Amino acid sequence: MGLLWFSRLILIILVLIPQPSLGCPSGCRCYSLTVECGSLGVKEIPQGIPSVTETIFLQDNAIVQIRLQDLTRLGSLHYLYLQNNSISALEPGAFLGQGQLLELALNGNLIHLVTSDMFRGLEHLRILYLAGNQITRVQDHTFRGLQRLQELHLQENSIELLAEQALSGLSSLALLDLSRNHLRTLGASSLKPLVSLQVLRVTENPWRCDCALGWLRTWISEDGQRLLSSAEQRRLMCSEPPRLSHLSLVEVPPNSLVCIPPVVQLEPSHLTVRLGESLRVSCQASGYPQPQVTWKKASHAIHGGMLFLSNVTVAHAGRYECEAWNPGGVARVTFHLAVNMSSSSYSSQFWPRLNTHSYEPLYEQDSMDFNALGPATQTAIAVGISLLALTAVLLLIMIYTRHQQYQKDDTGSYCTSKEESILYVNDYSDGPTTFAQLEEYRDDHGHEMYVLNRAKPVLGSTSSACPMMSGFVQQKGMKEALLDHEMHCFS
Repeated sequence: MGLLWFSRLILIILVLIPQPSLGCPSGCRCYSLTVECGSLGVKEIPQGIPSVTETIFLQDNAIVQIRLQDLTRLGSLHYLYLQNNSISALEPGAFLGQGQLLELALNGNLIHLVTSDMFRGLEHLRILYLAGNQITRVQDHTFRGLQRLQELHLQENSIELLAEQALSGLSSLALLDLSRNHLRTLGASSLKPLVSLQVLRVTENPWRCDCALGWLRTWISEDGQRLLSSAEQRRLMCSEPPRLSHLSLVEVPPNSLVCIPPVVQLEPSHLTVRLGESLRVSCQASGYPQPQVTWKKASHAIHGGMLFLSNVTVAHAGRYECEAWNPGGVARVTFHLAVNMSSSSYSSQFWPRLNTHSYEPLYEQDSMDFNALGPATQTAIAVGISLLALTAVLLLIMIYTRHQQYQKDDTGSYCTSKEESILYVNDYSDGPTTFAQLEEYRDDHGHEMYVLNRAKPVLGSTSSACPMMSGFVQQKGMKEALLDHEMHCFS
């Protein structure tokens, strides 16, 4: 009896201990119905995974896409974990053979666009993780066919737009996480398909608290208490308008959630252009929130406030409509375009002119082209430029005159005339000089000394800058005196 129990115990241990199975991909661990290939750096879903596998772990790798053939043989798959890879593309129909899949983790990848083709064949899917990707828009019917989905995780993306019918078909959804996105508004009908919703997370979005969110405030106050905790309600903060930016949506009075209907400005409303020319017409719209502007001609729509037509032909002529829309209302303005043909008779017969003034080039608003300015503005600019040029010329003349004056003053003062700097020589005109007197004018070495006679200057003080004495002076004493005087003048 004891031996029998011991044998059974050994059998149970062998069953519970993971055993590598045949056909396991290289580097992976395979046991029971599970394959673990996480953190191996693989760039694609490995081949050779047993077809009976129910759970695959492929997280933290470098997989960039899911191809149509990657999962074809894995019809028994229930759980697929592909989080924290580099997946940016899923081929349409890649999950067509995974009708038994219950949980799919694609969070932490590089997916920026989701379409209904991505999830075809996942009619039994219960949980879908798409958090931490780069999704910006969720279009209508994106999750069509996922009628059994119970949890949808879209947090930490960059979602700016959730279309009105984006969540249609999710009748079993119990949890929706849209927190930490870029949502500014939410359509009133976007949550209506979620009849089984129990948990809603929409915090940490830059909500614009205007009339378009009035329904959400009312819904939270009446029916949404069970879906949003009191803490999450307080974190549903308004980012604009500035006067409400410090309040949560539930704290804003209903009469403060307002919109300003759009007003459209379009000039001119009629225009005639020549054949082959280009045309730009700007449609400006104001309101709150900022209106979306669309140009329309028949059934063709051009998004944006600028109508640009290049190489105008007869086909461009006709009636255009500029439409501006915001939650406060819709405004429309009509614009008529006629094409002036080279033949006046042909033009008047088929495309009559809608205005009689001559055609002038069109310029965009705030154009910096000189010809786009008015005559008064052009004249003022020309006068200003002329005055600046005249001022510059006068300034140059003044600088040149002042420079010449300074140069003249420097030359005149080159050698300043002072009485003590003038050298006089005695020519004995004050009377005869005896030999004894001459001896008095010799120095200790017997050299003749010159006597200063203040009546006759040798060096002039006004005619030139320290002119040299004319004639050749041979006496040594005179040379030294002149040299000393010259050095004094230059200093």
